[in-house]
Amino acid sequence: MSRIKQARTRTRTPIGPLCRRRACACARRACARGGACRRIVVLASSSSSSSQSSPPSKSAAVGVHALVFSGSWSRDDALKAIAGAAKANYDFVEIPLLSPEAVDGPMTKDLLEEHGIFATASLGLADDADISSEDNDVARRGEELLNAAVDTCASFGGKVLCGVTYSSLRKYDKPLTAKGRDNCVQALKNVAKRCSDNGMTLGLEVVNRYETNVCNTARDAATLCDDVGASNVFVHLDSYHMNIEEDSMEQAVLDAGDKLGYVHIGEAHRGYLGQGQCDLDGLFASLKKSKYSGYVAFESFSRAVVSDDLSNTLCVWRDMWEDSEDLAVSAREYIRDRFV
Repeated sequence: MSRIKQARTRTRTPIGPLCRRRACACARRACARGGACRRIVVLASSSSSSSQSSPPSKSAAVGVHALVFSGSWSRDDALKAIAGAAKANYDFVEIPLLSPEAVDGPMTKDLLEEHGIFATASLGLADDADISSEDNDVARRGEELLNAAVDTCASFGGKVLCGVTYSSLRKYDKPLTAKGRDNCVQALKNVAKRCSDNGMTLGLEVVNRYETNVCNTARDAATLCDDVGASNVFVHLDSYHMNIEEDSMEQAVLDAGDKLGYVHIGEAHRGYLGQGQCDLDGLFASLKKSKYSGYVAFESFSRAVVSDDLSNTLCVWRDMWEDSEDLAVSAREYIRDRFV
């Protein structure tokens, strides 16, 4: 790892039209009220109440998953993630809400404002709280978990809840049933309404066949968006999963179309960008071609940071990196050079 670090350039040039944390607090607040991506713009009128509630306008907002820095969300862990994201020149940090009650909203909001960035949130559902289950009680608990995540996200000024919001994050042993899909669609309709009431949008992250049986391709997610029929529900793509399931990065972007609102950038091995086999250049070229201006978030996992329980859930068996700061800066520069 040390050889890689010595060879890596560490310039941290501010990003074109995006207002950076170096600007004064007033400028940051003005920028945060500026607008949202093309898919999120339906909520622009209701998203101006929080000083860090929405990304800068006219260019993609670039963020980093909190698990790059911290494996939990105590005040010290939250500070490490938020300060680390700001120091590495990211616009936002993506906060995992697998246990929404474990995240202190007011504390998180204060830290975000102090460091001049905003936050999104994500989660995957649990086996006993799965809205795609045929069991109505299990589906109900899944909807309750999503509602709790919405409320927690709103408490720190977040305007985006995404991730595997439509099923448990696990390997299923049979295809999705008609009853399970009906439960899923109805729950998402209800949660989308709760999001709308809080000035938020709801993302459906496309993941591979070993982690869900509901949305494995961009086309699957676009169809589910249509079935839910809410203007604040969007497709969330992830290069790690696209590398497994899609015909090509370009085709996935085309299939998502104007429903695309969030993109995870991650390597095939979950490590440093550019050192795996994902066609990231093809993805960035497709996003540019489509004039995408939504959220882009770097995502990477290592057992050196992520808790054992979550590492096991995500099948992270190796320490792909140990230096969070070096990884985050490297990814920010990689994304800046190719996309922003």
